Amino acid sequence: MSLFGQTCFEEDSQEQPAVGYWKPLMPSKGSKEEPEAGCQDAGCGEDSQSTEQLNVSRLRSSSVEIREKGSEFLKEELHKAQKELKLKDKECERLSKVREQLEQELEELTASLFEEAHKMVREANTKQAASEKQLKEAWGKIDMLQAEVTALKTLVITSTPSSPNWELHPQLQSPSKAVFRKGHGRNKSTSSAIVTAASQNVIPAPVSRECKEMDSILFAEFQSWKESPTLDKSCSFLDRIYREDVGPCLDFTKQELSELVRVAVEQNTLTIEPVASQMLPVVKVSAEDSGGPKKCALSGLPRTCKHRIMLGDSGNYYYISPSCRARITAVCNFFTYIRYIQQGLVRQDVELMYWEVMRLRREMCLAKLGFYPNEM
Repeated sequence: MSLFGQTCFEEDSQEQPAVGYWKPLMPSKGSKEEPEAGCQDAGCGEDSQSTEQLNVSRLRSSSVEIREKGSEFLKEELHKAQKELKLKDKECERLSKVREQLEQELEELTASLFEEAHKMVREANTKQAASEKQLKEAWGKIDMLQAEVTALKTLVITSTPSSPNWELHPQLQSPSKAVFRKGHGRNKSTSSAIVTAASQNVIPAPVSRECKEMDSILFAEFQSWKESPTLDKSCSFLDRIYREDVGPCLDFTKQELSELVRVAVEQNTLTIEPVASQMLPVVKVSAEDSGGPKKCALSGLPRTCKHRIMLGDSGNYYYISPSCRARITAVCNFFTYIRYIQQGLVRQDVELMYWEVMRLRREMCLAKLGFYPNEM
């Protein structure tokens, strides 16, 4: 069968040329084989066209699907991009608002800082001007105080509370030994003459010898106070003296007036003057409070009152008996001496100052017990 097929194939190949498969380059017009070739070409062309159309339709359908899918994908991407843009726009808007707010706060802060700086500069200039003015006033006061200190040093050298110079302290003399002028002043020449005459007639008193022994506790308290002298009664030295001497010595029957007297003595605003020197109009409180020439305002007892006191600048006078005057004077002498020590006007040994303080304390003790000199 194979051999027969092979011979047939060879015969066919020899007898019939492959006209349907190859086209002549220059076909002849009278050739009879052209219709057959044309027919074969037409059949093959129809088949190829149908195949091509089928392929084209498939390609068109697939391209349409791809286009639709691509458009859907692009739409989704566009929608996402739009959403992102909207979010970014909102974020940009928020950030711009934050920036504007920060810029506004920065401007306000800068303005407030400049205003505060100008205010501080103005205050500093004002304070500087006030300080310069106070400095000038302080220098003037310092010069005045230095002159007063020099005068007080001269005074202390020639007079101390233990042995006062009567010519330098005429206010310590009794009314019976001095002649007063208007107000608080005295005739210095008259008083000095009286003192000189009296001193010539004084009979010297016998010298009394007394033994003294220093208390270690009291001396230690005084030494501690002397290192940093102060008038604050919270320290142990003054606290003891207040409890043992000053308080009892200024404790009178009229408690309210006694407290006012104590405060005036501490503040050095108490004035004592003899009744004989009343030249100014007296601004009096009620008769019961101020007493009178025959009644003591502090004790409330009927006594002959040779002196009166005024507390500060109140203008109110209170009549006091000689005993009350002695008690007030003893306390005033003590405070005067410790003020001298505080101001550095006493140039003595610590032991001498201690014994002077003890002497002043003894005077307060005697005065509160009712002992006082006759001239009072």
